[in-house]
Amino acid sequence: MLKPIYITAISSISALGNTPEQIWKNYKSEGHFISKKNGHLVSELSKDAKAEILKLKASDTKYKALDDSVLFGIYSAREAIEKAGWKPQDNFGINIGSSRGATQLFENYHEDFLNNKTAKTLSSPTTTLGNISSWIAHDLQTQGPEISHSITCSTALHAMLNGVAWLQARLCDKFLVGGSEAPLTPFTIAQMQALKIYAKQAEQSEGSHYPCRSLDGNKKQNTMVLGEGAAMACLESEETPNALAKITGIGYATEILEHNVSLSANGICFVKSMAMALGDLNPSEIDVIVTHTPGTIKGDTAEINAIKTIFCNTTPSLTTNKWKLGHTLGASGMLSIEMAILMLQKQEFITIPYIETQQPKQLKNILVNAVGFGGNAVSILLSK
Repeated sequence: MLKPIYITAISSISALGNTPEQIWKNYKSEGHFISKKNGHLVSELSKDAKAEILKLKASDTKYKALDDSVLFGIYSAREAIEKAGWKPQDNFGINIGSSRGATQLFENYHEDFLNNKTAKTLSSPTTTLGNISSWIAHDLQTQGPEISHSITCSTALHAMLNGVAWLQARLCDKFLVGGSEAPLTPFTIAQMQALKIYAKQAEQSEGSHYPCRSLDGNKKQNTMVLGEGAAMACLESEETPNALAKITGIGYATEILEHNVSLSANGICFVKSMAMALGDLNPSEIDVIVTHTPGTIKGDTAEINAIKTIFCNTTPSLTTNKWKLGHTLGASGMLSIEMAILMLQKQEFITIPYIETQQPKQLKNILVNAVGFGGNAVSILLSK
C-alpha cells in the first residue's frame, strides 16, 4: 500500500445486535445465535434489530417496497456516517455489495409471475443489484460515486479494496464500503442444501450444542448455516483523532476454476492474498487471523492449510464469528472487520468455546480473510 487508510467508523446489524454495546456483549458470551426457522437452522436479526428495520420501513412510503437487503444497508449506513460525522455535502463515495441481493423480493415477484403470467410494475428496479447502493446514496443524500457489485462471499472485502483504491488515487477523500445480505429465503437455503454444505438438524444431537463448527478441524460433516445482516465502514485517506484502526495491508487473488464452487485443497488464493497483505511485514508480527472458515470441511481445511503455508511454526491465534452468527455471504467480510476492530479497541481476544486456541501475546496487527465461490480471496491487514 502507498499509505495507510483509516477506518473512522463501523456499524452493523445482525444476530449479534445493532449497537456496539450489544455486539461486544454477545461476542463475549459463549452462546451462539443460531435458531430454527421453518425447519431450517438460520441466524436471524436480533429482536431489537428487527424492530429498527420495521421502523425504518414504515418511515417512508417508498421504503415499503424495498427488500430487506436494502433496508439492512440503509440502516447500517446511517449509523456509520453518523459515528464518523460525515455530512451529505462531503460527497463521499459508496461501494456496497451483496452476494444475493434482493432474494426475498425476487422470489415473491417470480412466484407471482408464474401464477399470473405478468410481472409487477416494480419488479425490475427493486430486484437489481445496484438497488442497494443507489438507495443508500438517496437516503444519505450524497452525490459522490456509487458502486454495487457481487463477488459472492468476499463481496464486502472487495468493496473495501475498491474504497482503498479510490482514496489512494485521490479521487475521493472519504468512502463508505460494506455488504448487506438477507438470504434467509426458501430458495437460497435450498441452494446451499443442494450443494450439501448446509448444517443438518442431526448435528445438534451429536454431543454438540454449536450447530456451525467453523474452524473445527475434527468435524465429520459440513456445518454451514446462513445468517442475515449488514455492515458498513467509513474510510478516510487522512488520519483523524476518531480513527478506530488503520488498513496497513491489502491482498487479493483468484484461483483458476476447476468447477463452479472450487477452492484448492491448499487454499492457493489465500496463500497469495495473505502474502500480498503482509508485504514486507514479518509473519511473526501478525497477532490474530479472523478466518473466513464457513463451517464446511473443505473450505475450513483449505484456509487452515494456507495459513500453515504462510506462517509455518509462527501461526497466529485464529478466531471466527460464523459459529455465532452464521455465514452472511456478501456481508460476512465486513462483519469480520468489525470483530477485528472490537478486539483491537478492547484489547481482548474472542475465543471459540469448542476448540483450544492460543491466546495472543498482544493485539496490534490482525489479518482478516474472506473468499467466495470460485476462489476469489481477499486479505485485509488492520493495525492498532
